[in-house]
Amino acid sequence: MPTRLSKFSIAGQGRRQGIPLKLVLVLPFVLQTCGAAVLIGYIALRNEQQTVSNLVAQVANQVSQNVDAQLSRYLSTPMRLMQINARAIANGEVRLDDPAASGRYFWRQAKTFPSILYTGFARLDGSEIGVRRSGQALLLYENSPQGTAAFYTVDLQGNRAMQLQQMQFNPLRKSWYLEAIAAGKPVWSGIDYADDHPLPLDATADQSLDDEANQAFDQRVSSQAHEKNHYPAMSLSAPVYDDSRNLLGVAHIDLDLAGISEFLGSIKASPSGQIFVVERNGLLIGSSSQAPILLTNGSQPPRRINSLSSPDPKIRAVSQAIQSQLGNLYAIRSATQIEVVDNQRQFVYVRPWSNAHGLDWLMVIVLPKSDFMAEINAETQRNIFICTVVLFISLIMGLLTSRWIARPIDCLSQASQRMARGDLSHQVDATSSISIQEFTALGESFNYMTKQIASLVGHLEHANAELECINADLENRVEERTAALQQTLAELEQTQAQVVQSEKMSSLGQLVAGVAHEINNPVNFIHGNLSPLKESVSDLLNLVQLYQRHYPTPPREIQETSDAIDLEFLQQDLPNLLVSLRVGTDRIRQIVLSLRNFARMDEAEFKTVDIHEGIDSTLLILEHRLKAKGNRPAIQVIKHYADLPDVECYPGSLNQVLMNILANAIDALEAKDADRTKEEIQQDPSRIEVSTALVDADWVEIAIADNGDGIPQEVQRQIFDPFFTTKPVGKGTGMGLSISYQIITGKHRGALECFSTPGEGTRFVIRIPRSQQSPEPNGSAGMLQAEPVAG
Repeated sequence: MPTRLSKFSIAGQGRRQGIPLKLVLVLPFVLQTCGAAVLIGYIALRNEQQTVSNLVAQVANQVSQNVDAQLSRYLSTPMRLMQINARAIANGEVRLDDPAASGRYFWRQAKTFPSILYTGFARLDGSEIGVRRSGQALLLYENSPQGTAAFYTVDLQGNRAMQLQQMQFNPLRKSWYLEAIAAGKPVWSGIDYADDHPLPLDATADQSLDDEANQAFDQRVSSQAHEKNHYPAMSLSAPVYDDSRNLLGVAHIDLDLAGISEFLGSIKASPSGQIFVVERNGLLIGSSSQAPILLTNGSQPPRRINSLSSPDPKIRAVSQAIQSQLGNLYAIRSATQIEVVDNQRQFVYVRPWSNAHGLDWLMVIVLPKSDFMAEINAETQRNIFICTVVLFISLIMGLLTSRWIARPIDCLSQASQRMARGDLSHQVDATSSISIQEFTALGESFNYMTKQIASLVGHLEHANAELECINADLENRVEERTAALQQTLAELEQTQAQVVQSEKMSSLGQLVAGVAHEINNPVNFIHGNLSPLKESVSDLLNLVQLYQRHYPTPPREIQETSDAIDLEFLQQDLPNLLVSLRVGTDRIRQIVLSLRNFARMDEAEFKTVDIHEGIDSTLLILEHRLKAKGNRPAIQVIKHYADLPDVECYPGSLNQVLMNILANAIDALEAKDADRTKEEIQQDPSRIEVSTALVDADWVEIAIADNGDGIPQEVQRQIFDPFFTTKPVGKGTGMGLSISYQIITGKHRGALECFSTPGEGTRFVIRIPRSQQSPEPNGSAGMLQAEPVAG
């Protein structure tokens, strides 16, 4: 045993080089702990920023959805009322010939909906009746066909009471009336203002009014200045037709937009956040801060305030930042978030809002960063304290652990050095000095190892010999299996070639043979006799004309027969019939020639052919599928042919590939059209585009594209696999594209690729060399040999 161990070199014994074990244990532990603390701090900082951004985006999204819902609900009220009014007026539920009844109808409506400033109806003769809100009171408004309008107070039942004011007014000239009739549907006017209608100073309260109306009336009468309260408002008007589509007049509703600011103020985005809504031209519509929307200047009419000049400094600063960073407000078409630094950092969320009736506004949500930082800053301080404590504890534990581990390892190191010198009698004390369970087991194993090392070496040599025998046996088995696989692959290739030949011969051979023998010979006979027939008919017609010229008055029996057969019409129509016969026979001969060109029987060797001729022949065969059918128009075929030279190829096989791809394109378009209406098909007609190109002067590219539904990504990976198909059972074998791929890549040394985007269509690209001696195109050699995975 010692003689075996004496072979190990111990030249390095006695030289203490390298790094001490304690330092190796402590230093990485310290570095890792420090690095982890720094990394945790960095991640915490990043997480803080990300958390703030995510929280702001979440809050902004929730607030924008709330504002969206509130706006839609607020603006839907006048639209629903308009529909109710139009239906009631058209059905006669509102008696337009009874002003008292129709006035009560509009009074009940205005009393139910406080946001409605005015609701009424104007007839074609210029008369109008409605109810207008004046502060807290409701006033009845009537206008005669002569243009005399007056306001009246109403009692508790909505009946007309005392006249307050009279004026001249013609609704037929107002923009809301004219725009509604021109549009033929409900339309919103631009945002304007409305005010409390002033009352005469000498007016007295009507005892028939309710207490609320009298109180509001007395307050207005007692005002010496007759100041007006102005409200932002917007008008909705709609033409009203009877059942015969006869115009009855225009219904009109004024909506108080001050309610927008009210519900914006009720939405709490954040403790100091703010929300405001503007038009695309920058004019304010409402704000959560209740900032003024209208600017009044003495006797001048009120005007709306632009957000860039709002009295609210936050609205003004944010609007200026939006204009600076995003430019024209009309260009904002999607939700956008920007940051504004104005004394403090603020997140600004701008989102377009529109509806189906032409309104197009912008909602702006302002969220100061400070609203979200209080809790995050406290959490950051806690994390820093925890990291410091953990780092200190980890350093102390690392020092203690290194000393604990290093002591038993040093004992094992000394024992291993003695064993290297051939001393197998030394045993490690596995119980007293080593107190770690794993090191105790290691000491016992070390002692056992010294006793078994010789026998283990013998076993290893024996095992090595057995492994060499097994390796040799495995190599023989691999060679046998490789040969079997090569043979199987050859058989599969032969079988696949037989499938290609069988499918092609069964689908095209019989068709071409039948056409050639059953149609071609009779058609050639007819076509060949048309010229002699035309000469004979011409001679007969000349003879008849000569007879008519020399015998202008034939016998009565001949004249009657001539009239019966319409001899003059026959003289004119018979040459046309012969021309039509020649056109028909030419067409049949062209079809027969196209069929023969499509299924060339000389495909056993390369032939130089015109690629365009093969494409046209294939399209002609498929023409019956391209034509219009009862449920769809014809499929358009768009050709983009380049000036190509003749190509050396297998014509029949190449035509088979073209047939497979074009037939699949037609199947895809028919499937898409089956789910579309005729109007949808007319807007986006089905089409197939066939284009050719010359690549690097030696390669020809054929691209066939359709605008069908496309191929899903998971299907594109398998379309060239044998027997893979998405068609129903009996509709396809799944071999068409697989055979096509083998024909192009195997027989023609080319490439067949599929590019498809679901919902947009599919494009197949065929690349073959112009001749079999053509080099691969520059920069695309790898592409031509790549797997046919759709891109």
